[in-house]
Amino acid sequence: MLAVLGAMPIETGLLLDQLTQRHELVRQGITLHRGLLHGRELLVATSGVGKVNAARVSTLLLAEGASALVFTGVAGALDPRLEPGDLVISSDCLQYDVDVSALGYEPGLIPGEQLCWAADERLQELALAAAAELPVTSFSGRVLSGDTFLADPARAAGLRQRFAGSCVEMEGAAVAQVCAAAGVPFVIIRSISDRADGGAKPDFRQFTELAARQSLKVVDGLLQRL
Repeated sequence: MLAVLGAMPIETGLLLDQLTQRHELVRQGITLHRGLLHGRELLVATSGVGKVNAARVSTLLLAEGASALVFTGVAGALDPRLEPGDLVISSDCLQYDVDVSALGYEPGLIPGEQLCWAADERLQELALAAAAELPVTSFSGRVLSGDTFLADPARAAGLRQRFAGSCVEMEGAAVAQVCAAAGVPFVIIRSISDRADGGAKPDFRQFTELAARQSLKVVDGLLQRL
């Protein structure tokens, strides 16, 4: 059973509206939605913003029987080729705000973990095929996650240089870590809402709804290809 997760209601609401035979499950104060789309059973949830929220709800979805997980939503661009509405399908994910370098660890590396978590190749391929049908730029790239809404061009450039990230957001790598530990395939689908620079505030407000719709179109196309 596939699970689809987003941080904000705008990132999951359109998908929930399409579910048939929909019913709610409440687990540890979190509402999970179960239903059918394209004849396939789905679990859908909204995590809230940030890595802790994303990890918490991802764990609940896996406990409920999810055998694969897709995270959908918006992100800030790091790759200069990306414009608002364009799409990044995760090749892998990294938590850029982890820093234990004072103890000799590589920046981004959680002691006892790997530096990056690779997305499932088949889910990547299906998502890329779906994205290719949309009139936007789309490619596979590294998703960077941290508990900061990035709006600093110098820091964005530094993250791009240090970690070779395509986009930056606040949840994906936490989802990736949970799924990797459980041996569950995942992919992160991010549509660009802003450039993660000083203009992020007006860009984010203007393009979030567009970006969320683009991302959900890819989720829909992925489901039809499964």
